[in-house]
Amino acid sequence: MGTVNGQNPSIEKFRLWSKLAKERETGVGNELKCKVSRGQHQSEGKALLETSEIIFRGEFRLKIPFATIKSAKAVDGELRLQTAEGLAVFHLGAAAEKWCDKILHPKSRIEKLGVKPGAKVSLLGDFDAAFLTEVKALTKSASKDKAAADTECIFFAADSRKDLGALPKISKSMKGAAALWIVYPKGQKQITELDVLAAGRRAGLKDVKVVGFSPAHTALKFVIPVSSR
Repeated sequence: MGTVNGQNPSIEKFRLWSKLAKERETGVGNELKCKVSRGQHQSEGKALLETSEIIFRGEFRLKIPFATIKSAKAVDGELRLQTAEGLAVFHLGAAAEKWCDKILHPKSRIEKLGVKPGAKVSLLGDFDAAFLTEVKALTKSASKDKAAADTECIFFAADSRKDLGALPKISKSMKGAAALWIVYPKGQKQITELDVLAAGRRAGLKDVKVVGFSPAHTALKFVIPVSSR
């Protein structure tokens, strides 16, 4: 069996899976195991705080857009959300206040992605018109289909594992603290979070952040390890 960067691919895949599982349990990426109460119903499951909605998957499922929340409070480790359908209580512990603040004062997508006004941005692949408008409103230094010299932020749309084959070339164009955001579809077999993480690491990059890019897409941020800059 071959190796990738001196490591057995199966072992590396297991390590990535273990890392993701640990992050899910500890709440990295705004996902937590918790108990939720809704009316007469209670269930253990997983809560996910997205850019514009909160989702729960357990014995029952909830999907609550921020726009439908009438009030949000954090009390004694409980996130209490009042909606037209009634009160939903998320037992989040120490994370309750942080999640409540994010619901009451949500950052824009471009803020979550860390793009600064006037930053040099490169867009590789196809992005929705709304995102392109957000980028153009923030900076005039945006190039398409090619990573510009001294770019500070690269957005790469990957729809399949095959698309990830472009990563080695993209990573070589990065310099210093440049960020690479790989945007990929959620819940698709042709490309998974593990695929993206593994491809980024094979290209010599380090994954540092995950953001809900849209209801249908996730964005993973990669940078050059400090020791390699």
